[in-house]
Amino acid sequence: MAASIRDNKDSSRFELDIGSEVAFANYRLTPSAVIITHTETPRALRGRGIASELIKGALELIRRDGKKVIAGCGFVADYLDRHPEDADLVA
Repeated sequence: MAASIRDNKDSSRFELDIGSEVAFANYRLTPSAVIITHTETPRALRGRGIASELIKGALELIRRDGKKVIAGCGFVADYLDRHPEDADLVA
């Protein structure tokens, strides 16, 4: 797992620090799943694979917690389509 991905439970988001900037993925919890509702990378850092790294790390945290994931935003849906190895996480 990318060591720099963290679950900021107080803000309900996964975070990845890139220098002084923060990429994040907002989520909502259900009893058995995490719904990722929005993914955002600072504009100056887009196109570098940072959001993919963030979601990969978030999925590893979700897997570790024994939960499933629901793609509530287009980026996460596209990521899951491109990564069939994570199909076991999809609720």
